[in-house]
Amino acid sequence: MKLHASPRLNPELEGFSLHPDLFREVFAHAKPIGHHEDAKSLNLGFGFLYYGLVRAVRPQHILVIGSGYGFSVVCLALGLKDNGKGQLSFIDPSYSLLKNGPFKTIGGVGFWDEPEKVTAHFQRFGVEDIVRHYKQRSDEFFPSYGVQGLPPIDLAFIDGSHAYKDVRYDFLQVLAQAKKNTYIFLHDTNIYIREILQHAGVKKWLATLRRQPELFELIDFPFASGVALVRVRQANAWKLMVS
Repeated sequence: MKLHASPRLNPELEGFSLHPDLFREVFAHAKPIGHHEDAKSLNLGFGFLYYGLVRAVRPQHILVIGSGYGFSVVCLALGLKDNGKGQLSFIDPSYSLLKNGPFKTIGGVGFWDEPEKVTAHFQRFGVEDIVRHYKQRSDEFFPSYGVQGLPPIDLAFIDGSHAYKDVRYDFLQVLAQAKKNTYIFLHDTNIYIREILQHAGVKKWLATLRRQPELFELIDFPFASGVALVRVRQANAWKLMVS
């Protein structure tokens, strides 16, 4: 029996952006850190989870809080691109550890200072028309959420300040704009050095959510820096929370 070689995937195939050349661009320029990635094998790690969830649930509006070089933003936005619909709001004040100090950021690199460079960065991945960057802290962004006419949040990724009060604030503000079956990622659930530095609010906040199973379903992926995925089980859950 003669075996026929499998046809090669066309990297320009409409509706599917993922291919090795793109992965190389992601590792070179979006620089994933702590997402269980492996550059040698072009394995995006949790990046596949971010992209895959967007393809599966088809959100209209994604909100991302915080990103060093935009890895989570790019993976989520590529899902929107391949879905053919949706928008992504990205909040990051562009703090730098060297410039602003450890009380404002741990790990910030000031990458989002110049709008033209931000646009060029996302243009590299073909998502510049999907992503809108807000150079603000979350406590500056959320009070004007309604005024800006932004739609409800279908999916969120929280990776800003990891102090407990800030994680709590970000989650509750996302929740106020969410609905039943909104999904919320929280990055850095598995960094024990942050616990030593008392900067491990993510793990502590997850413990709060676990005590309210009628409002939330939760799964934690404790690999690399760790990421948790929370499903909101009830509309107006923020009104019912006890924290």
